[in-house]
Amino acid sequence: MNVTVIGAGNMGRGISHRLVAGGHAVTLVDSNPEAAETVAKELRGVAKGGAAVKTSSLENVLLGEVVVLAVWYGVNLDLAKQLGAKLAGKVVVDIANPLNSTYDGLATAPDTSSAEELAKVVPAGAKVVKAFNTTFAATLVAGQIGGIPLDVFIAGDDEAAKQTVSGLVTDGGLVAVDAGALHRSRQLEGLALLGITLQFKHNLGFGTGWKLIRPN
Repeated sequence: MNVTVIGAGNMGRGISHRLVAGGHAVTLVDSNPEAAETVAKELRGVAKGGAAVKTSSLENVLLGEVVVLAVWYGVNLDLAKQLGAKLAGKVVVDIANPLNSTYDGLATAPDTSSAEELAKVVPAGAKVVKAFNTTFAATLVAGQIGGIPLDVFIAGDDEAAKQTVSGLVTDGGLVAVDAGALHRSRQLEGLALLGITLQFKHNLGFGTGWKLIRPN
């Protein structure tokens, strides 16, 4: 599958590592072309199954079937508006956590979320899926913590789109957990806030992950 990752920062790098580990082609887009090419070079060295890795500008990019907005809250909304009709028919993955300026709360109202706000601005036919917002960048590069694969919680209103993202997650060696409809993004973003808060309180170095333990 062809996946476009917009944002070549820490999270874009981490998610792209899982994508190429699963043999999927990645196109990286970033406002800093040199940053995108640096990550692309790294990915080409670890890509499985001959997965292609390339870079592009936002203006010239040919979007893949899946578009990952690996950017901050607010920027994701601006990008969706800028891309406009190009997103029609695409699966659009929102990873953003709408943190406030002091990182101790969410900037969104209780009755909405980053993903739901994004769904309001994408064109008709685009399918927004929440994923990867509760995982940290370094753990995504490794794909596991202490030998245990990461859980990726996924929320969305379109079942086929969720299955597509789940497939990418599973191919990359991670565990996909269906969290329900898109409005469950509110709880997932709250869970991410708690995880970030715990990193600072307990000096965890952003090396932890949330795990759903299933009974035998």
